[in-house]
Amino acid sequence: MRKNQLSDDAFVPDAPKHFDHPHKIMLGLYISVFLGMLSETSMNITLPDLMTDFGISSGTAQWMVVGYMLAIGVVLPCVGFMLKWVKAKTLVLFALVCFLIGAIVCTAAPTFPILLAGRILQGISTGIVLPTMYAAIMRVFPPHKIGAANGVAGLVIMFAPVIGPTIAGALIGAFSWRAIFALFAVVAIIAIACTALFFVTPIERTRPNVDVISILASAIGFGCLVAGVSLISDMGFSAVVIGLLVVGVIVLAFYARRQLTIADPLLDLRALGIAAFRTPAIMISCSFSCTLAFMYLVPQELQRGMGLSSTVAGLLMLPGGVINALCTLAAGRMFDRHGAKRLVWAGSVLSIIGGALFCAIGVSTPVALFLAAHIIVMVGIPFIQQSAQSAALKSLPGHMAADGSTIMNTMQQVCGAIATAVATCLLGLGQTNYTAAGGTNPAQGFVDGSRYGYLFGMALVVIVLALSFLLKERHDEPKLVPVHVDAETLAV
Repeated sequence: MRKNQLSDDAFVPDAPKHFDHPHKIMLGLYISVFLGMLSETSMNITLPDLMTDFGISSGTAQWMVVGYMLAIGVVLPCVGFMLKWVKAKTLVLFALVCFLIGAIVCTAAPTFPILLAGRILQGISTGIVLPTMYAAIMRVFPPHKIGAANGVAGLVIMFAPVIGPTIAGALIGAFSWRAIFALFAVVAIIAIACTALFFVTPIERTRPNVDVISILASAIGFGCLVAGVSLISDMGFSAVVIGLLVVGVIVLAFYARRQLTIADPLLDLRALGIAAFRTPAIMISCSFSCTLAFMYLVPQELQRGMGLSSTVAGLLMLPGGVINALCTLAAGRMFDRHGAKRLVWAGSVLSIIGGALFCAIGVSTPVALFLAAHIIVMVGIPFIQQSAQSAALKSLPGHMAADGSTIMNTMQQVCGAIATAVATCLLGLGQTNYTAAGGTNPAQGFVDGSRYGYLFGMALVVIVLALSFLLKERHDEPKLVPVHVDAETLAV
């Protein structure tokens, strides 16, 4: 049996592992994750059209973004456990079938609730394939190529924002928003074929005991927390919202404590006891949240603030996206040579400068200023994301790779959902303040509100910059240190 023809059951976790064509093995997962991020980043430009077609408010339309991330956040904490029970190939194929069904449902959806249901199915799929890809990378590639491999993975992920808004804008202009979901269905079929043909299971299955209480606590805790924050923009701090937030925090505290005390945790939170993992994981969550906040605001500001069409708005985001993809690949390779700290410093400074330029955009601002702001941010963010992510994963012992990947992706998606909801609230606050001051131009009100969101994103990058001074480059095998982790730590 040749090395790349190992069956799933023939995989021996303790044997030396070598794959002659690792990127070929990962092809199906690359396409799967690309599809998930394409779905996540192309929706922002469709929101104005959805609001018109279904007669819904911006807060309701936002659930196309937040509901997707909510589904990811609920599923993600369970993926590390799933990979210990189910073949990774089987799990990925299941996820892709869910995505395909969700795309078909969204394409034909007659009402917004049905559209949202299909969207949630897609979120479940993305929640499975994201951590699975990073867990597989840690086993398919040798240690000295982890940074470069993560750079390729990051390139695949960041290629979605490169073409997502542009394709979405073009499809809306030529057909309608439904054509976007039809495209998702086609890509999902390609991903299913590549996964079935090339992917093997490089992740050992230990089949630990199933802790139903942890599964329920995870779903309830993360679900209530994200839902509560997301509803603030529509309902304010009502009794329902406060109740969801309180329940979410309490249940997550219980969940975290349980994971640290039971013999077979759903998610091994001891990884957070490794400082070399914990610090970059928080940095990744903050920078990812900044990215989602910016990408939520920018396409809408171009349309509702500057009066551009969805097609033009999508095209304007293309140059920055292309540069972002190239920088993502470069950052992964540079990490292997230079480590994380200096790359994070450079990325943070650039992101802050770009955010400041976003704040300077007005109703009649030349598009050149937008292009400059977008390109600078799209250069800065990958140097934070890729270097911090590689540093975090490299700090963990091999047997914790799946749990570490799941923890990072859970933090990113939950914090990203919260950041998108916060950006929506700040947008509304800015618009309200503009109207209260006597303003009558809706476009100017939207621009003013967007600036509140940009300042929020810049504050997140400042946190990243401060944390970068705590980064420690490790070359030895990390030791597990017991740590108490509560819900607030997970939602930083």
